[in-house]
Amino acid sequence: MASTATKQHYDVVIVGGAVNGSATAYFLANNPDFTGSVLVIERDWTYAQSATALSSSSIRVQFSNPINIQISRFGAQFIRDFPQLMEVNGDKPDLAFKENGYLFLADQIGFEVLKRLHQTQLDNGADVTLMGTDALIQRFPWVNPDNLAGGTYGERDEGWFDNYGIMNGFRKKARALGVEYIENEVVEVLRKGDRVTGVTLASGERIGCETLVNTAGTRGPQVARMAGLQIPVEPRRRSLFVFACHTPLPGVVPLTIDPTGVFFRPEGHLYLGGTYPKVDPEVAFDDFDVLHDEFEEEVWPILAERVPAFEAIKVVNSWAGHYDFCVLDHNAIVGPHSEVSNFLFCNGFSGHGLQQAPAIGRGLSELITYGEYRSLDLSPLSYERVVENRPFLEDSVI
Repeated sequence: MASTATKQHYDVVIVGGAVNGSATAYFLANNPDFTGSVLVIERDWTYAQSATALSSSSIRVQFSNPINIQISRFGAQFIRDFPQLMEVNGDKPDLAFKENGYLFLADQIGFEVLKRLHQTQLDNGADVTLMGTDALIQRFPWVNPDNLAGGTYGERDEGWFDNYGIMNGFRKKARALGVEYIENEVVEVLRKGDRVTGVTLASGERIGCETLVNTAGTRGPQVARMAGLQIPVEPRRRSLFVFACHTPLPGVVPLTIDPTGVFFRPEGHLYLGGTYPKVDPEVAFDDFDVLHDEFEEEVWPILAERVPAFEAIKVVNSWAGHYDFCVLDHNAIVGPHSEVSNFLFCNGFSGHGLQQAPAIGRGLSELITYGEYRSLDLSPLSYERVVENRPFLEDSVI
């Protein structure tokens, strides 16, 4: 049952109420310099098929681009501070941040890349250790070092956390600060020349606005097209598998990425894993079928070879989620359209949306309030690079 807005006009309308929409709403409402009204429109309050809900809910600083490193460093600290920042009526939501790090494994060619990235990471304040194979197996003895030259391990600011918790924390705090949420669907974006003037909802309502923020996830391109705009973003399926292991791995177990792209991490007393698909077509919005053959043919053989204990494992759960995949360069598109300046993009995160939400939400709120970024310059992620066909490449993609 669709809900209706209390007003006919808002200073900011946010289309999509999952983690990035709610983070933007929170940072606006929490800023004393912003005195406007905010409406968040979310088509499904269960969030059951949102990327937020279906992600592997992890964060890392091991990127190749300084801006992505800085975004994640802020995000990690924000996650640690989340209970205090999101307190509402004495309720302090703890995201159970498991700061076990990421372990990137590499063959000889990949290790040369890791060494180059490692210096960039150190230069940007990330705490990452570069290890040859001897140091690697001494620290993580369950790794089979065959064909490896070494790896990198994030000592801090990396791990996994409660995905629903971060979204609900932002949402609850934003509402407590006066942000209005409705369950409804945008079916039309109203535009006059180079300005968005409002939206039409499935319920028939027309809502006016001064600024529209597109945080609609895989439906982001559809919302953009309603305004006559285009972004190179597609839904891409990612299957995740939860499995039990007869012999649990000892010690600290990071989120571990094999050179093939197969990855795994602990999930309580179980493990969660998947891979970067070799064949990765665009999928329909409603296609959430799990590719079970992917586990049998691509994931399990690599896991069993790289971690001998994983020769005896059993899948106990699985699901598929979607990346809002930026085909230009696997990086988010953030900020205003070059001509329709009050239409702000927050799309194409390519699997990084959950971890980047705190910094992106803060940045968008600064753009809306001050007309500029003040905390962290997110301009490398701007829409202009799409117009210019100038990819902002990230070497470290999972």
